[in-house]
Amino acid sequence: MNNQKYDSAFKATMNGILDLFKKQIPIGQLSDNERLDGKTCLVTGANSGLGFAIATQLAERGAHVIMACRNDIPNAGIEVMKLSGNKNVEMLFVDLSELQSIDNLVVQLKEKSILIDICIFNAAVVPKGSLKTSSGFDQMFLVNYLSTFKLANLLLSENIIVANAAQAPRIIFVSSESHRTQQPIDVDHLGVFENYTMGKVIALYGYYKLLMNTFATELSRRLNADKINVSVFALCPGPINSNIARAAPKIFMPLLKLIFALFFKSPKEAAAPVLYLACSHSLQNTTGMYLHLMQQKMMDDKALDPISGKKLWEKSEALLKGH
Repeated sequence: MNNQKYDSAFKATMNGILDLFKKQIPIGQLSDNERLDGKTCLVTGANSGLGFAIATQLAERGAHVIMACRNDIPNAGIEVMKLSGNKNVEMLFVDLSELQSIDNLVVQLKEKSILIDICIFNAAVVPKGSLKTSSGFDQMFLVNYLSTFKLANLLLSENIIVANAAQAPRIIFVSSESHRTQQPIDVDHLGVFENYTMGKVIALYGYYKLLMNTFATELSRRLNADKINVSVFALCPGPINSNIARAAPKIFMPLLKLIFALFFKSPKEAAAPVLYLACSHSLQNTTGMYLHLMQQKMMDDKALDPISGKKLWEKSEALLKGH
């Protein structure tokens, strides 16, 4: 499906607002007894915004929460403990714009003998424009896609996330409806650094969410060929009143803050689909679900194509082998 609804900041904002007013058929609602006592959850980008709200609510449901992020250590973790009443919360440093930092995080998890039951890939950036990292990749491409690909595969290969057909662990990708971009997946140019300005940021953000959803679909195929060993889910939480647009030009910030406050959901409210995918007993030993807000939907056809999934996987591996 070709779709130009998300190719600019204005269109993306307006469509996000309209989505909130459309009739939804919620997939379900969590009960108080759907808890996570004895479970270990890792959340990337958990120091603020949606990630912080996710970490807090997981802790409220009894989980051991690992907040993997690069800022506000240890203050954000201390605040989650206070808000949740759960002291089984820790913060580990990771900078997803640095590939070596991902290796370091995995080493720390192994040294602590941590096994992850629920892994939530939430971290993302919306920069002012292109920014080349030390690896030569663009920051948004690295943080919003390739580092997630690397971290997920390392956690699985190092048996930190252990495939288990009896009680499958869960991997959850925080994505976006903006993955319904008209741009096809171009593996030949994947990872090639190009200069761009703020005008192209939103279109690229959606494109990288398409890559993430394609990866999530292919990951589920590979892990669950014969039976459900790892539940793989993705979701769009809808428009959130958070600080993800903090890199927007200062001239637009007053207007953005007003729109966010009037129409967008608070991070606590927006975390609902993440919590449902993480906690719902009804989803045990299922996989491949995509939620938009609290409604189950099909991803864009491009994300479901097995040929594209295989090519994207192989190209992503090749890019990482060079580093």
